[in-house]
Amino acid sequence: MTADEIRGAAQGTAPVPLSVLDLVTVGAGRTATDALRAGVELSRLAESRGYHRYWVAEHHSMPGVASSSPAVILAHLAAHTTRIRLGSGGVMLPNHAPLVIAEQFGTLEAMAPGRIDLGLGRAPGTDGATAAALRRTERLHEGADDFPEQLAELTRFLDDDFPDGHPYSRIHAVPGPVQGTSPGGVQSPHRPPVWLLGSSGFSARLAATLGLPFAFAHHFSAQNTIPALDLYRESFRPSAVLDEPYALIGVSALAAEDEREARRQIMAAALNMVRLRTGRPGLVPTPEEAEAYEFSPMEREFIASWNSNVIHGTVEEVRVGLDDLQKRTGADELMITSHAHSPDLRLRSYELIADAYGLPTA
Repeated sequence: MTADEIRGAAQGTAPVPLSVLDLVTVGAGRTATDALRAGVELSRLAESRGYHRYWVAEHHSMPGVASSSPAVILAHLAAHTTRIRLGSGGVMLPNHAPLVIAEQFGTLEAMAPGRIDLGLGRAPGTDGATAAALRRTERLHEGADDFPEQLAELTRFLDDDFPDGHPYSRIHAVPGPVQGTSPGGVQSPHRPPVWLLGSSGFSARLAATLGLPFAFAHHFSAQNTIPALDLYRESFRPSAVLDEPYALIGVSALAAEDEREARRQIMAAALNMVRLRTGRPGLVPTPEEAEAYEFSPMEREFIASWNSNVIHGTVEEVRVGLDDLQKRTGADELMITSHAHSPDLRLRSYELIADAYGLPTA
């Protein structure tokens, strides 16, 4: 596969394809049902406006994030869209048996052929106690350390090509990659492409070694973006999957008609992050709650650092910020995540950004 095949053609005046990362956030006064309905609306907006792909991420034990089951959400989104690529950004591989993931995403591929991406991470997507409950073990480091082996096993299941004599050679992930021989067969002729996700150099090097596309979490690890992308590109080895490096970066951006409203929204999101980082996860607070909150000096320092990597303001300011980030990083694709208490403001942000780049209208 070439990089041109994996990227969607950049539309309008966007320098690279633009995509969406939805954390399915739940704001104070709202429910997970509200957040999931907003996700459907956002996915349909993204499709109609020419965004290339739409990913959801796995998180656990976080009341303000309703994306604990990416495969379930993606099946729902597949039923409400027809063209946009859908995927995980990502599934946390150490939390699951590789066969389970192969079956889930093989099923998704059968539901929406040619539209499914399987993005994989090695972090737990939660705190240590919750990770232990997910994995049924207290030895959490083993999951991360075994990630390359787990990935190799998952890839074998996806390709249905364990060698003869392997203990799993007679086990098949169904639906799988081989087209059924009988009418109405349950298998699919395709399998979803695998992406590696990361926020440091580990997954960058592994993706490069295996010749896989790489997605970097710039939105929460900005200081590592350039080193990780440099490592990925310098270490890349062409493979049957990809002939040259392809790097996507996640970026937090929020556009509004009024710069003050954009700042109010990101301060609410920042307060939510402060609470998460200090072991007090909850629903995303309202801007009014954030304005009334008395931040400590340490919290203000954290917020200043956090918000420095959030591109926000008027749509003109956001476009300039996105263009500058793409030039600095050389990213092949920008995946935008917008944090706001109000789903309507998030939708409006994606509309404004689409307008700024001349993406197709609905």
